Amino acid sequence: MTTAAEALDGRRLRREQNRDAVVDALVGWFEDGVYEPSSAQIAERAGLSPRSLFRYFDDVDDLNRAAIAQQLATARPLLDPRVSPDDPLQPRIERLVDARIRLYGAITPGARAARITAHRHHLVAKQVAESRAYLREQVRRLFRRELTGARASLLPAVDALCSFETFELLRADQKLSRAKVATVLTLALVTLLGPTGDLT
Repeated sequence: MTTAAEALDGRRLRREQNRDAVVDALVGWFEDGVYEPSSAQIAERAGLSPRSLFRYFDDVDDLNRAAIAQQLATARPLLDPRVSPDDPLQPRIERLVDARIRLYGAITPGARAARITAHRHHLVAKQVAESRAYLREQVRRLFRRELTGARASLLPAVDALCSFETFELLRADQKLSRAKVATVLTLALVTLLGPTGDLT
């Protein structure tokens, strides 16, 4: 006979599986270029009824946050450029550019969806802001030797060059290959941070 504990575990497992199926369905729509699918579209893709969709999430805000968090968690190992602030400037720039291109390539669908929906969903907006702040701090730490004195004012420009928005502009709007994006960003950062860019 099935015990009460086994039945409870089975219900929890089904709930977790259904929740994962809903998140996977939304991520799948993101990957297809549909960033605001309807509840019916999400439910159909997840193999659930539309009425059951929000048994697993508080609201659309919560669902979007979970889907974007899933993509960020998958891409988290790509955050580390594997270079020290004490290394020479050129390797630091090259490794950071490489890491950001791999990261943004991995999270493009979720990053697009987050930026499209952030103005309506405060949890998603908070998620985007926290990610931006983390990446900005990474830039500040990595180039702390260069961003001193008057040159500290360059941090916003360096951060913008290393942002998802710049990657998206170069890849989607200007149709540059990843290799060309790497070349453009590396040259721009060397120009900004190199010793010839003296602001004093």
